[in-house]
Amino acid sequence: MACCLALSGAGACSSGPEHSARARIQVDRPESLADEAVRIRVSGLHPHEEVTVTAGSVDRQDVRWTGRAVVTADDAGTVDLDRARIGSGTYHGVDGMGLFWSMRPDQKDADKAAFFPKVPEQQASYNVTLAVRAGGKQIATRSLTRTWMSEGTTYQALSGGRNGVYGALYLPPPHSPRRAPVLTIGGSEGGSGNPYAAALLASHGHPVLALCYFGCPGRPESLENIKLEYFATAVRFLDRNYGTGTRRPAVIGVSRGTEAAQLLAHSYPGLVSDLVLYAPSRNTTPGYPHGVAWTRDDKPVDLYPIPLDHVNGGVLAIAGDEDRLWPSAEAARDIERDHARQGALREALVYKNAGHHIGWYPYSPTARYAKNPISNGYMDLGGTTAGNARAQEDGWPRVLRLLGG
Repeated sequence: MACCLALSGAGACSSGPEHSARARIQVDRPESLADEAVRIRVSGLHPHEEVTVTAGSVDRQDVRWTGRAVVTADDAGTVDLDRARIGSGTYHGVDGMGLFWSMRPDQKDADKAAFFPKVPEQQASYNVTLAVRAGGKQIATRSLTRTWMSEGTTYQALSGGRNGVYGALYLPPPHSPRRAPVLTIGGSEGGSGNPYAAALLASHGHPVLALCYFGCPGRPESLENIKLEYFATAVRFLDRNYGTGTRRPAVIGVSRGTEAAQLLAHSYPGLVSDLVLYAPSRNTTPGYPHGVAWTRDDKPVDLYPIPLDHVNGGVLAIAGDEDRLWPSAEAARDIERDHARQGALREALVYKNAGHHIGWYPYSPTARYAKNPISNGYMDLGGTTAGNARAQEDGWPRVLRLLGG
């Protein structure tokens, strides 16, 4: 045992492991779309050295979010997060993107917070800092760029005008292959829905109109007496200006927006092609907070269930089996069971341990609770963070394949 002498003359032995001074973080894609996986490897460690790997970013409120994994290097002194089983951290098991979707805020209740960077039109990308620590010291660091809007993707706010449409328009790069336009319809949160998803869809080549049907200047303040004619106007605007000539626009609805998507396809045969229904309802439900939600020709629209026999394309219904807001899993299975017909896709994707918040792209932290805009209390969305992450990782590529034909 090697010993050293203290200044007092007493002998003291040095203890504690030596940590690698040559650690290096390797990433296959330092810049990538926010819905794309990256492979992370740490090399230059001592064989079987235990290290902590973290991923960190800052949201639009300047709150720091961090994902963490304690792992042990293999015989070659390498950690490959696609293969390494973590000892502890913000996620469990083997998951190459676990550091990203399991990030937690430093200053908030994690179950009541979702990671929102600045909106894409203000900041087209955000940074994630990877770090490796051993023995209380940082031994390696590296920065990644996660992009919402690829180069050439553009944004335009729509505020009525000649077209009578409100929302946000995201257009793909001018020289990208022409793909079917997409109308996105959000839920009871109002506004233009999810701008990050719309920007990503545009980056994948789809002209996207993130429609505001209530909760923005020029539109009703609440989800009451919303005219189906308004959605038809929005689809015609998309088709007229950005249609491919061979495929009608697709529609993605989320939560209450799934009612509007289904009603649109039923009430205007041939106007839309494919439907994607996240956490769907099978029936029309009342207005929010009260009254009638949907009208046509100024008359209430109430259908139980909403027919889908007029849909020209496929219908993809995506739900979590632990949705605590409403029975979306049952609705998704009913859509698949009652409306399957030869030559038409009617598919239900029901994911275990997932809740109401399963929509859109993967690899970003999601909340298990959402604030009720009427009562200001929190609603339990159900599921687990890991369950939602698995659903998004599996479901999003299927959505892109359907929209891509």
